[in-house]
Amino acid sequence: MPDVTKTATAAPDAVATPSVDPSAPVEKPEKARSLWGDAWADLRRNPYFIVSTVLIALLLLISAWPTLFTSASPTAGDLVNHFLGKPELSKVGSPEWLGYDQQGRSVYARLIHGTSASVTVGIAVTAIVTVVGGIMGMISGYFGGMIDAVLSRITDVFFGIPFLLGAMVVLQAFVERTVWVVVFALAFLGWTQITRVMRGAVITIKQADYVHAAKALGAGTTRILFRHILPNAMAPVIVVATIALGGYISAEATLSYLGLGLAAPTVSWGVDISAGVAQIRVAPHVLLWPSIMLSITVLAFIMLGEAVRNALDPKLR
Repeated sequence: MPDVTKTATAAPDAVATPSVDPSAPVEKPEKARSLWGDAWADLRRNPYFIVSTVLIALLLLISAWPTLFTSASPTAGDLVNHFLGKPELSKVGSPEWLGYDQQGRSVYARLIHGTSASVTVGIAVTAIVTVVGGIMGMISGYFGGMIDAVLSRITDVFFGIPFLLGAMVVLQAFVERTVWVVVFALAFLGWTQITRVMRGAVITIKQADYVHAAKALGAGTTRILFRHILPNAMAPVIVVATIALGGYISAEATLSYLGLGLAAPTVSWGVDISAGVAQIRVAPHVLLWPSIMLSITVLAFIMLGEAVRNALDPKLR
């Protein structure tokens, strides 16, 4: 009988398992960024945002603490210094650096102290119109129906009034035109654009699935508005408000130039521009420096608004 040979069956190849180093750090999955996180990452790389932020921070510092930049009084004048002086690098920071005006007051001191009035008007008006216009637009867009119709017609009436002309009419009702009177006059007519932007955003957002889910879970109207709708509708409002802030500063200067806004003894760029126009041939520096400061301020806020708009709008990135 032939020998039976035993054939060894080869074992299947074992699957090689990579060795894991217990001391190696464990990589966590990258967390998805929100719209705001994505926008901030884009803003940090935007040179327009960096430049405008530095300028605005400097303006806010000057507005809050003008004595850090000059110790001279913006209202004290000496006729001996009538239209004297011209810009010299050796006199930077001194009262005579940018010369003197018709009454012998330091142009540099008035430039520094005038920042407070202009920046205060711009920020205060923007804050008021954002709150008032945002609430009206949110209510109008969310409830719709008769409420939307009434609020929309009220908005259309105010929107049809020319902004500067209406502000002039409102300011005529006040004998003393302080900073807060000008703020009220500009805010009284400036909320319409924010209302329209917020209304359009809310109409779009209220159709989202998470809003319907919140209603199905029994969330109240206030919670839905301020917890779910408002945070998602603020992006276009912030963009419009930031750009409009520079416009409000310019509007205050225009009203003061026309003699209908701020008036002496309040120190304002618009007041100085109005006084400098009559002396443009004799002492152009009285008109030149507040005009440059006003232009830089308005440009800084417009640049900031454009940078924020580009960061928050995916179509522009």
